Amino acid sequence: MDDLDIVARQLGRRPRAFRRVAVRCPFGRPAVTEQRPLDERGRPFPTQFYVTCPHLVAQISRLEAAGGVERWTRAAEEDEELARSLEQAHAEQRALRPELPGGIGGATRTGSLKCLHAHGAFALARPGYELGDRILADVGGLWPEGS
Repeated sequence: MDDLDIVARQLGRRPRAFRRVAVRCPFGRPAVTEQRPLDERGRPFPTQFYVTCPHLVAQISRLEAAGGVERWTRAAEEDEELARSLEQAHAEQRALRPELPGGIGGATRTGSLKCLHAHGAFALARPGYELGDRILADVGGLWPEGS
């Protein structure tokens, strides 16, 4: 089974705009994929790095459900280091994909975080993103026990 087939099974559908696996879990399976700027029909696909590992998706979803988007948006507003990290990551995202104007997750406005999955994926695929690293630390166990 190739990576595309594995990602399709992880998502329960064929991935749109799939380019490659960017990060693998400790079991060697796809964890984060990189997407093309445009999908197969020429439509913009705003998220460059996409979490596909079902365990990681669930962990980040729990954090979001517990108010994580609001908490981390507030942290990025109140902490200068995190605000700088977020702005640098958005600038890096725009430089990586000049075809699309948005930052991480396609964000076009500054200040609020849109999706912790996108920030976690960016942090895993592009090491050194402080805000993303802290979000992932808040998630807890990124991988299942025994990895």
